[in-house]
Order: sequence, then structure tokens, then C-alpha cells
Amino acid sequence: MAVPSAAGAIRRVACHLEFEVATAAVLALQVAAASTAGDVLDEQFGVTLDGAETGAPVSELAAQRGGRLHVIHAGAGRLAVSYQASIRPRPAPDPPAATEDLVVDAESIAALRQSRYCPSDALAGFAAAESAGLERGPALACSVAAWVFERLAYRTGSSDTLDTAVDTLLGGVGTCRDFSHLAITLCRALGVPARLVAVYAPGLSPMDFHAVVEARRGTGWEVLDATRLAPRSSLTRIATGRDAADTAFATTLSGHAELISSEVSTVVDGDLPPDDHVAPVALA
Repeated sequence: MAVPSAAGAIRRVACHLEFEVATAAVLALQVAAASTAGDVLDEQFGVTLDGAETGAPVSELAAQRGGRLHVIHAGAGRLAVSYQASIRPRPAPDPPAATEDLVVDAESIAALRQSRYCPSDALAGFAAAESAGLERGPALACSVAAWVFERLAYRTGSSDTLDTAVDTLLGGVGTCRDFSHLAITLCRALGVPARLVAVYAPGLSPMDFHAVVEARRGTGWEVLDATRLAPRSSLTRIATGRDAADTAFATTLSGHAELISSEVSTVVDGDLPPDDHVAPVALA
């Protein structure tokens, strides 16, 4: 039985980022809701440099799975970026049907390869040994996410941008990206294509950008949250990639810019839907 969705409930997402730009810089931001997330009722993307609305040209580029990159050319000064949108989600995708055979396509191949934060080859032996007691077949990815949830302690600020899934496994503690990286790494080591999705997550506490996993299930992808901190059917996709290197909300492409502050908010009209984190759920 599928998890009840928040279909039709308006989602309101927002973030405000401030940077201290020391020299002229080019930044790439991934903070806008993906084009697949639903019907946009209203949306604003504002950029100011030292309080002025001019002087920081912005262009938008398309990324995979409907992701949207905003490229900003900023001179030295205090750069502020604000984004907000109200989105009516489209009908929730049907949960992917279970099949035993791996669907081989470009997305699956990319999601099986090891990546910067998910060195699946380094954990292949560990994954094989630990998976002996896990449910096999189409439910394997869900079992892996449950294993990560049971083995790790969630602690804000417990890791840094250099930590890989191996560091998280050895430390036994992490944030949402660390939980996701470990789940992705173990899935790949066991032959299950998996990738990371950056999302807005109503109900998340403390509120921030959130990271979850998409794992291949039959011809589709199921979304898994190894932290179990937010109901999956209320998530709003931002960016999709192999790991956090592909889905970073801010990347300095040239020059020098330091993130000074960030605020994120997201709510859904009405009550949050329940989630047992077992039934398969697909993310728009």
C-alpha cells in the first residue's frame, strides 16, 4: 500500500543566502524547485549586491531531472540571494513496480558508478557481509536505508564537506547528506543504482536544505530518507546527482565568495502526510 501523498496541497518554499564576495566571482546556485516539481503559482528569484538590485547578472541553465542552475556574476561586496515559490504538486507518480531484473539505461549506469563522496568499491566487501541479513530483491534498497537509520546517529554539524561515506561509517554519526551518501554507497556496492536528491522538506527540524536517496526499482525510482526526518510524499525536488558534489546549493566557479548566512523555509498547506518509510514512494 502506498504512503498517502500530499497531492494538491500547496507547497511554499523559500531560502535566503548571503555571501561576502572578496573579488569578482561567478557562482552557480541550485535552490529553485525543479521544473518537474509541479505547477508554479508564483516564484521570485532576487539578487542584490550591497543592497542594490543591479550589478549581478543572472542566467538560468537546465540540469538533469528538471533541475535548474542559476549562474550569478557578482562584483566584490555583500551578495544576497532570495528565492521563494508556491507550487501545486502534480499528481504523485505511481510507486515503481517491483522487478527482479536491473533495467540497464544511462541513468542506471550513472547511478551505479562510484563518485566523490560514495566510494562504493571501498565498501564492497563490507556491504556483502552486512547484507546477509537484509531483505533481498526489490526491497533491498529500502532495507539498506533502514540499516543506515539504525546504525547512524543524526547530529547537525557533525561532519564537513570532505567527509565521504567511509568517514561516516567509521564515525557512526552524520547529517542528512552523510546518511544519504552511506545508503547510496552500500546500494551501489550491492548492485542497486542509487543517487542523491536535494529537496525542500516540510517538517524537517532544524529546517535546512535536505538530502534523500533515489534508488532504482524496476523501471522507476523510489525515494528513501535514511534519516526519516520528513515525509517523503511532501518533498520538493531541487537537484539530482551522483552525490553532494552534483547537488550543492552553492558553488563558486571563479573568484572568492564566502557564505555568511543561510535561511531555508518550507511548508505544506494542511497536515503533513504520514510516512512509514517502508512503502515505495516516487518523487516528481
